[in-house]
Amino acid sequence: MPNYQDIIEAIASELNNVKEKGTVASYIPELSKIDPNKFGIHLVDSQMNHYSAGDADELFSIQSISKVLSLSKCFALVGDSIWERVDVEPSGDPFNHLSLLEFENGIPRNPLINAGAIVVADILVSNLENPKDEFLYFIRQITNDDSITYNEKVAESEKNTGFKNIAAANLLKSYGNLENDVDEVLDFYFHQCSIEMSCKQLANAFYMFMNHGKCQRGKTYLNINQVKRINALMLTCGFYDEAGEFAFEVGLPGKSGVGGGIAAVFPDKFSVVTWSPGLNLKGNSKLGMQALEKLTTKTSQSIF
Repeated sequence: MPNYQDIIEAIASELNNVKEKGTVASYIPELSKIDPNKFGIHLVDSQMNHYSAGDADELFSIQSISKVLSLSKCFALVGDSIWERVDVEPSGDPFNHLSLLEFENGIPRNPLINAGAIVVADILVSNLENPKDEFLYFIRQITNDDSITYNEKVAESEKNTGFKNIAAANLLKSYGNLENDVDEVLDFYFHQCSIEMSCKQLANAFYMFMNHGKCQRGKTYLNINQVKRINALMLTCGFYDEAGEFAFEVGLPGKSGVGGGIAAVFPDKFSVVTWSPGLNLKGNSKLGMQALEKLTTKTSQSIF
């Protein structure tokens, strides 16, 4: 087995010397305050050994990485009926693009773009009595960590500037693909994106996608077929219009967020999370992409 600790320390050291670290997201004002020099990486293997380097214990806004977790909760609740309202095809477009939504009559291309995640949020609002509380409880259960919570300032910042998400929700509503009040669905959606976690906490959350739907405490949240499908969606749709590049360079199912996080898994081997807030032009963490390419190259471990 590779010496993960030595490898991720070497990666962190190499990336520390990179001058061009990308641009911190500024369209959500609260995110623009983050130090662009931060970098963390945490890996947990199938034996539940943990390996960390850099700022792996520092909290950050998980943003779109939350879409995988909301999809998981939704999939477990309603099963395959979810696919009647959202497709499973890569979009090839930026995460907040709306043109395809209108062209395809209000059925989002996949659940990992904003419009698709808003439909998932709508299903959760329909099926949960207290959606925000119950979703947070789900996150705390799969990580075995009750300290995880929402960042209300980030949620408010997203609400005040999320005009494209508001437009997407109204467009979905106009096509009959949103059952609940637009403001209620968006309130849940903005909160799910505002969850704060560290690389370590997020690696623990994604452990179940590496471990056939079971968390580290051995509790099953998803069946094998559901995990297979979620991992397939992460591989093909997890990086917006850069999903092909990530599969090509890294070769793992994963999901990025504009907070600078990337979570990825190698089934039966490990769950890994990187955090570096500087983004590339596609909205994915610049150093995070490099770190994971180095990881799969140095360990000779990818799904291909």
